[in-house]
Amino acid sequence: MARAGDFGLECGTMSQESNSSDAAEGTRHRFGAFGGVFTPCILTILGVIMFMRANFVVGEAGVLGAILILVTAKSITLFTALSTSAIATNMPVRGGGAYFLISRVLGPQFGGAIGVMLFLAQAVSAPFYILGFTEALVRTFPALAPHYLAIALATAAVLFIITYIGANWAIRIQYVIMAVLAASIVVFLGGALLRFSPETFAANWGAGYTAVNPAAPEAGKYSFWVLFAIYFPAATGIMAGINMSGDLEDPGRSIPRGILGAIGVGFLIYLAQILLSGGAFERGDLIARPYLLLKENALFKAGFLVAAGMFAATLSSAIGSLLGAPRVLQALARDRILPPLNPFAKGAPKGDEPRRAALVSGALTFLVILWAVTAEGNALNLVAGVITMFFLYTYGMLNVAAFIEHVGGNPSFRPRFRYFHWITGLAGGLGCAAVAFVINPVQAVAAVALLAALVWYIQARQLRAAFGDARRGFVFKTARDSLLTLARMEETPRNWRPTTLVFSGNPESRECLVDYALWLEGGRGIVFLANVLVGDFDEYAPRRNTALKQLEDFCKERDMPAFPIVVVDEDLGHGMSSLLQALSIGPIRPNLVVLGWTGDAAHFTDAGRQLRVARSLGMSVVVLRPGGCPFKYGPKRVDVWWRGMKNGGLMILLAHLLTRNWEWRETDVRLLRLMEDQAAYDGTLKDLEKLVHDARVEAAPKVIISKEPFPEVLRAESAEADCVFLGFDIPEAGQEAACFERYAAVFDGLPTTILVNSTGEEDVMA
Repeated sequence: MARAGDFGLECGTMSQESNSSDAAEGTRHRFGAFGGVFTPCILTILGVIMFMRANFVVGEAGVLGAILILVTAKSITLFTALSTSAIATNMPVRGGGAYFLISRVLGPQFGGAIGVMLFLAQAVSAPFYILGFTEALVRTFPALAPHYLAIALATAAVLFIITYIGANWAIRIQYVIMAVLAASIVVFLGGALLRFSPETFAANWGAGYTAVNPAAPEAGKYSFWVLFAIYFPAATGIMAGINMSGDLEDPGRSIPRGILGAIGVGFLIYLAQILLSGGAFERGDLIARPYLLLKENALFKAGFLVAAGMFAATLSSAIGSLLGAPRVLQALARDRILPPLNPFAKGAPKGDEPRRAALVSGALTFLVILWAVTAEGNALNLVAGVITMFFLYTYGMLNVAAFIEHVGGNPSFRPRFRYFHWITGLAGGLGCAAVAFVINPVQAVAAVALLAALVWYIQARQLRAAFGDARRGFVFKTARDSLLTLARMEETPRNWRPTTLVFSGNPESRECLVDYALWLEGGRGIVFLANVLVGDFDEYAPRRNTALKQLEDFCKERDMPAFPIVVVDEDLGHGMSSLLQALSIGPIRPNLVVLGWTGDAAHFTDAGRQLRVARSLGMSVVVLRPGGCPFKYGPKRVDVWWRGMKNGGLMILLAHLLTRNWEWRETDVRLLRLMEDQAAYDGTLKDLEKLVHDARVEAAPKVIISKEPFPEVLRAESAEADCVFLGFDIPEAGQEAACFERYAAVFDGLPTTILVNSTGEEDVMA
């Protein structure tokens, strides 16, 4: 009897796509989740706010109000982390952090604009953190005040050298800083715990808002949202870890673990500080002496550790900025979005350190420090505010990017991170915009204007508005512009979508074929329903209009998202060939042809000719043999028989799209592989498990060991399934009859069976 290979179930091997971009970037560092993501994040999260303003917020808002502020702020950061994790686990991630993630989803215009803003924000943040450290140092040791500028410049020089040498040294220094910071947190929380009093806690439970300016009470009191704006920076900091994406061993694994871990640990520490400080110190002291309370009441009288912790917080944030900014600039340069930045694409031979970009960041650091010493306070505050807006809009764009990926229904959006939902992406994006305007409406608008200007500049073309009087005119103009834009965009395996041409004939008699064609599209592509009328055009022209109306009514009555098309030709095969060659909507051309299985060998010979035409035109082919129609509702099972990547990738992708329909939500997908040798079981199962993991689909791998003929194994395993996917080879001319006989024998006793022949245009790993 025939073996598996006789039925076109092609053999093949899986291969990993080489990443030329990574090769171009040189040999990167390979940090894990803790060193590469968690450490930079947690050191930025546990910053100056914890020492200087957290107790003040507790005193003003009360314990309850402070907890609500903390939860609200952390929710926005958490939503952003979920969105970031979804994007990071849906694509190979390289250097550039948030810029890379945003640009690969929203395109070079928004990505480039955010990248420029993110670089500027981080490059200018470093000198602000250094100035904060210098300010804290001279206040702690007043004798150093005359040397303020020298201390700031010396600190900048030391930190620049550390980060310029490489991320390895910087991460090691951050471990030391983290140890100091941890000791500081232990002593001030321990001191608060020893002083904790239920009576004090009860007295501080509610809010006690005071005047913003005691000398001018008419200026108003502090409020929840004013305090929220003060406290919100305590919830940020995840960008420091995300921007290390190019230096991570496994970004898709490290980024979610690192940022979520940092958010969780930061939340617990800030919550402990709110609860313990609220029960340890009087409200007036919390408001007037927030930092000194921590220092004076430290455990073991170790106030010096609290001061050291505050110094460590500012220095670690500065190191994070000096590490992140050059990496964003380098990633921007490598994408060649802005030609003046191209020289900064080069990295060091060892570690691919962005040293050219680091020189720019260092120069900006020194210039801002020199300027800040002589600048007016208002100017400095304005720049600081705009920096905050840049970070907020970066967070917002990450949420928008994940939201668009999900709502856009791209088949390639299959993140391994399972805890993202479009609602959290939308909430995170709206939350970032709302927080920006709560903090400072003027600065928020200024940042939006700068972002818009950058998008316009990068896009480098004029946009003309042309609104018609009717809605259809506007939709037509939008569709036209979109098609023209789409025609200029490169088509890649990652954005492959099924554009399906279904030879449905009269759909009333082939409804099962039409249903499956729509299910296989999964709401992610376009379906054309085609009917070829055989006859003289002059005679059949009126019938064509009737047939087209029939198709249109069929789609309308059943609410089917498909585009009907009818042609007249004196020869069926010639008409089908003409459709295969000519059908398109601008750049949107069929890449998947769906035909029904015929029960007649002669008809299959004619169909074979069209299958070869489709293949020569670069189209994948699906032949559907109905079984079990009409469709039954309830739990279902789909079996995909794997024999290699040649047709297997498309089969897995189509099975995945099939389960995206609400009728197939309760579906179990099995990935089956037949082997004859028991010794191959473990290795084959491991390969299938890796395939499912890398493809980011939900499927259960199963290896079957049997020496029985494939048709018998197929019926034994899949007779109870609802749908079966098999790969097949298109028969050569003259071989159609033999091919027909082989498959006719296989189909006996099977449910609906889908034969798939792929061009390889799609990539299930993308």
